[in-house]
Amino acid sequence: MATAHAADPKPDAVIKTKSIEARVFLDDNIKFDAALAADCLAEGKKWIDKNAAEAAASRKEDPQFFRDGGWDFERKYTIRSVVADRYVSILRNDYMDTHGAHPNSDVNTILWNKAENKRISIRPFFTETADNGPVMKAMMKAVIASLKIEKKKRGAGETATDEWFKSVEPSLLKIGAVTLAPSTDAGKSSGLAFHYPPYAVGPYAEGEYVAFVPWEALKTYLSAEGTRIFGGARPKSDADEPQ
Repeated sequence: MATAHAADPKPDAVIKTKSIEARVFLDDNIKFDAALAADCLAEGKKWIDKNAAEAAASRKEDPQFFRDGGWDFERKYTIRSVVADRYVSILRNDYMDTHGAHPNSDVNTILWNKAENKRISIRPFFTETADNGPVMKAMMKAVIASLKIEKKKRGAGETATDEWFKSVEPSLLKIGAVTLAPSTDAGKSSGLAFHYPPYAVGPYAEGEYVAFVPWEALKTYLSAEGTRIFGGARPKSDADEPQ
């Protein structure tokens, strides 16, 4: 057992107090890119500092909730795809245990432009992305269709309702956290994957969801750059293990 423990990765940032233990991990591929690693780490440190302050305030106010120890928080940054040797999609997974009924988790994404060393949105890949515009409406329709398929696969068809999908809106900021899905064609993306944490589009027990929108579904709306980077199909391994 000791040897297995010795192989555990070391956090890239950590805070340990009576109120909280919070850790940030960057995967090795992120560390190969100094600018990207610095960007993720700065964000991660801000996150653990903020939660440490909240935990300390909570412990001061309600010390009885900390009798069995402090809060436990963890954030992991993982590369999901690299497209055209330029666009890096990163998953940001959070785990939070504040001694509630159950721990919570969250997922968000970062799209990084390696050529410019900065975060971007998917805007450059489409002819327009106005709220409630034709592109975002088509995207939302495709996302909901994919979520309904995913729910059926899990035997959760009874929650494939408008009520559960109302948080998915035809707006870049409200449609869901997005990554460029990998492709069977090297250097290309097979489409968009939208990542939803527990509670976002279903009850907590259903866990996370990933909705996949193939690039062909949005073909008529692609910009010149979108046409350049999209192609091929989603690899089976990605469909089987979207996380």
